Amino acid sequence: MSRRVVGVTLDNLEHLSKHCRTCVYWELAPHLREQAEEFGDTEFEKEAWVSSVLLEWGSCGRLIYCDGIPAGSVFYAPPAAVPRSAAFPTSPVSPDAVLMTSLEVLPEFRGGGLGRVLVQAVAKDLTRRGVKAVEAFGDMRPDDEERSCVTPAEFLLQVGFKTVRPHPRWPRLRLELRSAITWKEDVEAALERLLNSVTVSTAEPSFRPV
Repeated sequence: MSRRVVGVTLDNLEHLSKHCRTCVYWELAPHLREQAEEFGDTEFEKEAWVSSVLLEWGSCGRLIYCDGIPAGSVFYAPPAAVPRSAAFPTSPVSPDAVLMTSLEVLPEFRGGGLGRVLVQAVAKDLTRRGVKAVEAFGDMRPDDEERSCVTPAEFLLQVGFKTVRPHPRWPRLRLELRSAITWKEDVEAALERLLNSVTVSTAEPSFRPV
């Protein structure tokens, strides 16, 4: 099975699941979300939020495809761009961190490690941009449908997050971005540096007559 991860853009929003495409749990303050769900167009509100964050901050989501089929997504942004974050009892998010909001893998693709791949994709993007850490609010009781848009705390712990502010329902967790880079990537980078060094040192050999 081939996997491909790309950045979320306005051109590929239609590849999000219907639930994710219309969910504005994170993107609007609670009272505005209720109004949008009752009287407005949540899909339009989601597109407007993505457009605003892309323009003001940059990439804010990743899509993963398996054999060309959309299989899941993840979103992240500065806490100031995520109104819902202020409503959690374990807020605020640390000033040096970006907030990972929703992470979804479609049911038919679960169990194959795609959630971990999405988290690693977020870590790689933010590391390149000089961000030190990513934080997320976890759900200790994910079977409760009240807030299905919150990532299960158990999953976050499994992929390397550590609890920084505990709570019986909504703990805040943190992933130091350096810890998200695997040893395999470190080894590959070291080998690449070594090969480049060898190339440079032998590029202009000096010949001495015998």
